[in-house]
This record gives sequence, C-alpha cells and structure tokens, in this order.
Amino acid sequence: MEQYAICGGNPLVGEVEIGGAKNAALPILAASLMTDETVLIENMPDVRDTNILLQAMEAIGARVQRENRHAVKINGSLIHDLTVEGDAVKKIRASYYFLGALLGKYKKATVVLPGGCDIGCRAIDQHIKGFKALGASVEIAHGMITAEAPRLRGAHIYLDVASVGATINLMMAASMAEGRTTIENAAKEPHVVDLANFLNRLGANIKGAGTDVIRIQGVERLHGAEYVIIPDQIEAGTFMFAAAATRGDVTVKNVIPKHLESITSKLLEIGCEVSEFDDAVRVVASRPLGHTQVKTLYYPGFPTDMQPQIVVTLGLSRGTSIVTESIFENRFRYVDELIRMGANIKVEGNTAIIGGVPKYTGASINAPDLRAGAALVIAALAAEGMSTVDDIRYIERGYEDFHLKLQKLGAQIDKVESERELQKFKLKIG
Repeated sequence: MEQYAICGGNPLVGEVEIGGAKNAALPILAASLMTDETVLIENMPDVRDTNILLQAMEAIGARVQRENRHAVKINGSLIHDLTVEGDAVKKIRASYYFLGALLGKYKKATVVLPGGCDIGCRAIDQHIKGFKALGASVEIAHGMITAEAPRLRGAHIYLDVASVGATINLMMAASMAEGRTTIENAAKEPHVVDLANFLNRLGANIKGAGTDVIRIQGVERLHGAEYVIIPDQIEAGTFMFAAAATRGDVTVKNVIPKHLESITSKLLEIGCEVSEFDDAVRVVASRPLGHTQVKTLYYPGFPTDMQPQIVVTLGLSRGTSIVTESIFENRFRYVDELIRMGANIKVEGNTAIIGGVPKYTGASINAPDLRAGAALVIAALAAEGMSTVDDIRYIERGYEDFHLKLQKLGAQIDKVESERELQKFKLKIG
C-alpha cells in the first residue's frame, strides 16, 4: 500500500507552483457537457477526482481528449446515457454536479448518490429544493437520485444555507431554463465565480456571482469555448501553512492573493511575515509563532478546508489557541493522530482547544480525509524524526505531485509502496 515516508525537521525553503483549483475544475468539467460544441479546459489539476469525473463523462458518451496533463478537450454532442453510476464516481462528492448539468441540457439526470471524504453531513436538500422550484420532480431510490422535468422554468430560490454545491448545481440547471432565475443566499466562493465565468463564456447569462444574489436569464443553447481554471486557493494555503509550521520561507506562485486574504490575515496574526505580489505570496516564519482564535465560515471567511492545516500550525505556536468548526461536524477526526505526535489538543464538540508545544515527534499516522491528510504531512515535516503517513489516496484526490513539490522545497519525503522501499528511504536519509 502506498504511503509517504517523511523525515521531519527541515524548514521548507524555495518556490512552489500552484495548480488549477480542484473545486473549480469539477463543476466546470461537468458543465462542459451542456454544449454540443467542443470545449477546451486548461490549467486542470491532474488529481484523482478530476480523472474519475472524466472517466464518468466518457462512460455516458462524451468525447474526452487529453491535450496534455493539464488541458482537456471535451465534446458532449454524443451523450447516449443520462445515468451516471459506478463505484469510482460514487466515491467523489462532485458526482452530483452531473445533476445540474444534465438536467439543464436534457431535462433529466440520474446520478449515484455521492460520497467523498467522511468529514460530516453534506445534505443535498438544498439541491432538491432548487430543482423542484425550477419545475423538476426529484426521486431518490436504490442509492440513485433522479431529477426530471418536461421543461425547466426560472424561479426565485432562497437557499436556507449558503451551500456551494447547491449554488453550483442550480446555476447550471437555471442557465438553460426558460425565463429568469434568482438565487438568494448564494455561496460566494471563488470556484462558484469561476463556474459562472465559464458558463458565461459558453453563452449563458449569469450576473452577480461572488455576491449573495445571483441572477440568471436562461438561454436555449450553449456553444464551445476555451477556458483557463483559476489557481487552487486550498493548495496555496496548504503550502503557506507548511512554510509556517516548519519555520520556513516559501514563495507560493500562480495564485490570486485576493482569494487568500483570510489565510494571510491569520498567518500575520500569529507572527509570520507575508508579502503579496501580483500572482504570488511569500510566507516567512523567522520567529516564534503566537496563538489566535479561528472560526471556519463560508467565503470570504476562513475556509473549512484549511482548518486542519492551521490547527497543525497552532499546535506548534506559543500559548493557547481556539479553533471552531462551523461547517462540518466530523472535521476533527485527525486530532487523535496529532496527539500521537505530541500535540496538546482537546476537542469539545465543534471546538478544538490547542495548547502549543515546542515540537512534534515522528509517528506512524493515517490520513482520515483529503485536507486532514495534507495537514498531517505538514505535521510530519515539522516533527523531529521519522514518520509514515498511510491512506495517501485521500491526499491524492486533491493534491497533484504533493510529495514532489515538497521535495523541491527541501523536504525529506518520498512515496513508498513496500517495506523494502521504506528501508531504502531510511538508509538514504541516514
């Protein structure tokens, strides 16, 4: 079984290039099926989730042509099946984006109920509420969800919570509905805006993305286009906190600094030096770090996907910090692994109370989900001694060449597949 072998204690130093945003790529790939013309998508991250989604698209008849590792041409004119299923696609949350895309174009879709990381309940009730408002009937049976409508009509939809997934699904469906749709209390995340920009490039009429009110005038058809996906703010933030936790000096390139403001502000608050450039951010941790309080919120608040990374960093900071998770209830499952490395963290309900310790020590740990897995790698990089991280398939769902990028920053990390390879790594690092 693949695992990361890590010898910690080295500050990360250098430059790292950030790839395309996974959370933007997934709905954009699904939305590319809404036109019969060819779409070229560039800056696509080459990670497990995007590859699984592309395989699912091919399975229902889409033509998928990889131009290179980060560019793909998609043509949805020959789709012959409106049912998306299979063990692989069931394991990723983004499978439900086929609902909005296929319902919008074909007025029917059946999709296996989605999985993804076990970080808490991610209900689809707001998706269903919105689809029904647009005139669709929705049925859940045998692990599948089906949405169908003779015709979709624009509607006024108020989301009970600012759900990213529901906002994205309803934007897609409403783009090809008759008349005008208004989505209130819409999610404002950068990947919501990126999807709106992509749909508009295809000929949709969407206004207000990035605010809490999105207005959509339905169109009859969409056309082909070329589009470049935004950089991944979560990958960028992960490397920013890796620099802080290892007391390093890292320049994170190919980013949109505006998307990173909540992350940057916390790094400044705990004592890092952060320099912003047009498309890069430099993080320097040259002095002892301090404590802070954090509450995860919808954008532009502090991202829930960055919560494990900041907890790992605060665990090595002076004083007592408090981190409150307000989005997902199971997001502290990694804390037990951190405690095995010497962390002083107590979880009470949705709050972690973190007493800073001078150091972590190496251990054999397991990645419980995507972001926590990346955070545990950061902990191992900062720790004294040797660590192994198992279940790295979770990490590879959302981070491309994670260990290779860390190696370029001076990390002693490798991916090993056997006890023999692990022993070779130990011999190599001495």
